[in-house]
Amino acid sequence: MDTHTSYRYEQLAELIVGMIDNGALAPGVRLPSVRAVSEQHRISIATALQAYRLLEDRGILIARPQSGFYVAASRHSTLALPSPSRARMKASAVSVSGVVATLLEHASNPALVPLGCAFPDSALLQTKRLDLALARAARQQGAQYSGYCPPHGQPRLRREIAKRAMRVGHALSPDNVLVTAGCTEALTLALTTVARRGDTIAIESPTYFGLLHTIEVLGLKAFELPTHPTRGIDVDALAHLLDAEPVAACVLSSSFNNPLGSTMAEADKRALLAVLAQHAVPLIEDDVYGDIYFARERPKPFIALEGGAHTIYCSSFSKSLAPGYRIGWIAAGAYAQQLMEHKLAFTLCGPALPQIALADFLESGAYDTHLRRIRRIFEQNLARMTRTIEASFPADTKVSRPAGGFMLWLELPRGFDSRQLFEKALEQGICFAPGDVFSASRRFRNCLRLSAGHVWNERIEDGVRRLGRLAKALLAR
Repeated sequence: MDTHTSYRYEQLAELIVGMIDNGALAPGVRLPSVRAVSEQHRISIATALQAYRLLEDRGILIARPQSGFYVAASRHSTLALPSPSRARMKASAVSVSGVVATLLEHASNPALVPLGCAFPDSALLQTKRLDLALARAARQQGAQYSGYCPPHGQPRLRREIAKRAMRVGHALSPDNVLVTAGCTEALTLALTTVARRGDTIAIESPTYFGLLHTIEVLGLKAFELPTHPTRGIDVDALAHLLDAEPVAACVLSSSFNNPLGSTMAEADKRALLAVLAQHAVPLIEDDVYGDIYFARERPKPFIALEGGAHTIYCSSFSKSLAPGYRIGWIAAGAYAQQLMEHKLAFTLCGPALPQIALADFLESGAYDTHLRRIRRIFEQNLARMTRTIEASFPADTKVSRPAGGFMLWLELPRGFDSRQLFEKALEQGICFAPGDVFSASRRFRNCLRLSAGHVWNERIEDGVRRLGRLAKALLAR
């Protein structure tokens, strides 16, 4: 086996999946013993067992006590995908701020089962090495970095961000990178640069409620585009909108939209860029989940396909490494100077020490090792959560199947009230995100989002099961 691109147990797991896909291993077939596989592939028994356990977590294999591992009867969830969202007839004024503040307060409450948080568990991130770099920088260079940071951000960090952009085909200069206080500031700076109060912004539907909150605070309107649960937005619908209405900008996720987990195919991304270019509408892309992919290759962001002439690229390390460090960045291309003026007015600059620590961490190569680990964990968590939903929620529940990130979007029958479920769940010590906060027009009340970003344990699994029982009880009324 080639050990250069992935761990040996991952390679064995991929080999088994390939044999299942091509029919060499049929459903119900017993696999060779762990010992036999270890001898055949010249790997340790522990490595072989790790591969089998990984496939068990994904629902591909079933372990039978004192018998061995068998190919599962069905590799995929029997639950259907959520319905594609429908087009809206007009732009909506946004009103989610009070609801968002309440939800975030509950999501940060450690007494509640954390199914509503859109950030990873600190226990999974294992940022000890990053924290040590921060402590070392403070001890050795604290006086040097106690003053103002350069407005664009620390040069070493911007250089590392630019190097990572090259991996996905985006030739980004460190001089074009502006460090921000997370992706939220990046999106806010981008919107204030290209839009004015009263303007319309085209968005995915459903979309992240933090974006909706920003749109509301800036006095903008949102046009919700029809969005497929796996393929992303409908490019034809966007073209019809731009032919009929003035739109200041389009804001989209690069990959693994929150909450659906959808990702547009590269051909569809190119088609969308062509439509936007034809109408001279800038694209603001949010790529916070791009590094958390489960396939062999990272999806290309829009800016890597377009070159950055009319695309403003926003991202951060908040979903993959260090939410509390609040380090994001933006590459604004032709809008760079205007955007820099807004940055100076809003926050002037960011704190230097966290940027230095993060630059040290990236330079060491530790980030890629870290990403490989959390990708495996999140993929396993999503598989476990999906199986638990299948066993506990109403039979006609629909569930997303993201190829990255750590969110699941659930759709229950029409008439179901996730807001009512939210209140009942809080009484039982469970937090999740009700569906209506992901829509400018407060649609999706029969939907909800669950996060699989925490360590999977009995408390999390029991929380999902109890939530499913609550949903069944509400439907039975």
